[in-house]
Amino acid sequence: MLICAATGNAGKLKELRRILEAQGHTVKSQRELGITLEPDETGETFAQNALIKARAICEAAGVATIADDSGLCVEALGGAPGVYSARYCGRHGDDEANNDKLLRELRGAPEGKRAAAFESAVCLYLPGGAHILFAGRCPGRILFERKGRNGFGYDPLFAPDHVGDAGGGLLPNAAGRSYAELADAEKDAVSHRGAALRELQKKLPAFLQRVQPGAGVGFERDEKFDGDKLCRGTRESAGEG
Repeated sequence: MLICAATGNAGKLKELRRILEAQGHTVKSQRELGITLEPDETGETFAQNALIKARAICEAAGVATIADDSGLCVEALGGAPGVYSARYCGRHGDDEANNDKLLRELRGAPEGKRAAAFESAVCLYLPGGAHILFAGRCPGRILFERKGRNGFGYDPLFAPDHVGDAGGGLLPNAAGRSYAELADAEKDAVSHRGAALRELQKKLPAFLQRVQPGAGVGFERDEKFDGDKLCRGTRESAGEG
């Protein structure tokens, strides 16, 4: 299936392409398809922003489009930076400044008060309006300093609770390695984005079978679409809290 990745973030594009191509899809970035549109992410949640981006880029590109909105939620900060993760410092996409601010906000917080989770909402939107949305989550903690170079965003400061192993299972992250210290396979097995895309892979065949041209699949193609309710339902059906 040809899928347009609705993102201008090089790190996120690389990750989306890697995971989706491993599932057998052909991935083109929106720029490769000549789409320079950057939709305003006016949603209050990851689900709302993922839908906004997927819908806008799909309508411009005319092909199936996938959009991810994700961020870091830190318990001691009341869930911040959350949907403002990319612009936490006041400027969009300044990873270093965002990480610096996060460390300042958690200055003095002990090991036991640094719990956090990466959360993701992924929306696949088809020409005609049919769409489906999934949520992914990866729990972990915030480190006291940056570690590793194989990542982007807050990856150098986030240590997941588990990492993937060569056999396809999960292992406790006993060494406290950051996302940015993990090999691609180790990260994809536990990442928030990887979790959402695995759910998409499982549900995609049935979704496509149910799609009728120009119609949604149980969702209204208007501003009443409750992506967050769907995310909650997906987590509950998967046995998550």
